[in-house]
Amino acid sequence: MTTILLIDDDPATLEVINECLLPHFRTRIATRGGKGIELAQMSPAPDLVLLDLELPDMNGYQVCSALKRDTRTAEIPVIFLSSHTDIANIIRGLELGAVDYVPKPVAPPILLARVRTQLRLRQAQIYLADRNLHLESLVSERTQALEARTLDLQRSQELTIVALGAIAETRDNETGDHIRRTRAYVRALVENLLQQPAQRDRMPLEEWGLLWKCAPLHDIGKVGIPDQILLKPGPLDAEEFEIMKRHTTIGRDALHAAELGVDTLHPFLRIASEIIYSHHERWNGTGYPQGLRGEDIPFAARLMAIADVYDALISKRVYKPALPHGKAVEIIAQGRGKHFDPLVVDCFLVCAETFNAIAAGHSSSLPTHPPPGKGEIHE
Repeated sequence: MTTILLIDDDPATLEVINECLLPHFRTRIATRGGKGIELAQMSPAPDLVLLDLELPDMNGYQVCSALKRDTRTAEIPVIFLSSHTDIANIIRGLELGAVDYVPKPVAPPILLARVRTQLRLRQAQIYLADRNLHLESLVSERTQALEARTLDLQRSQELTIVALGAIAETRDNETGDHIRRTRAYVRALVENLLQQPAQRDRMPLEEWGLLWKCAPLHDIGKVGIPDQILLKPGPLDAEEFEIMKRHTTIGRDALHAAELGVDTLHPFLRIASEIIYSHHERWNGTGYPQGLRGEDIPFAARLMAIADVYDALISKRVYKPALPHGKAVEIIAQGRGKHFDPLVVDCFLVCAETFNAIAAGHSSSLPTHPPPGKGEIHE
């Protein structure tokens, strides 16, 4: 049942108010301000307070201020009772947090109407607060579910990328370690570059992550290279090498076909396409398939180039032994500004030992590859 707290020291006023309210509400009565505060703090809390301005121990303003400072009572609506009807007193009470003012002597019908109005407003506030909590809970649940689903989709996407990359590797006598190593190499480069404020703003954070997540797709176009060339156990002649180079275009075209099925081009498709098509370009313009030079080479492809070549250098091939880590680092350093972007080489040199650790961690097979032709490093 709704409870009204009466704080007033005038017996006649209390009698009138009680007679007015008791048919509809339960009442608590205090004749002193301090006692009124105690009764307001009791559980269950009153639904509304009728507060006289003039009390024996403290005035109504002090009582109201105390109620509004206490989190247990701050939301209880307060209606002032007073024989003082000047505007200044009314405004002061409202500024302290009171919701209404009823003059003395109290007119029961007016008091009852105002009490009911404030109780309805309070019930509406409680209802809205409960609804907001419910909605916040729903939003939180939906957000968590969406985040979980997004995470699952991201994991699925990453697994799909690795699986697609492995398809090409299985045709090239690889075990899958190559794509895991090169993916980890690119990630090491990305993490190092992100520590450089001048580089961090190069692209959104999400796209930085895509640079290494898309790395396993770099040789996906090899699925379109004939076996007699891809698996040839000796050097490729010039014509065969030209066919081998088409794997960059074949892979790029496959992704372009996928782009036709979506309304909005996702950064994943763009970055994957750049890696696939341009990771054999060279900083000095002597690479393929377009002969791009310098900054014209997509940044993602420049990272992939070093990762791919490093792994080729430390891998055993039919025409060469695996080179030691230190020699591979030396060769890449010599390619600074020629084969490779100087910025990426500098980054590689900083995290070269991380590359070495990655290679050691995935060394179950640093396999023998078919030679790419003309003695070039070709992965």
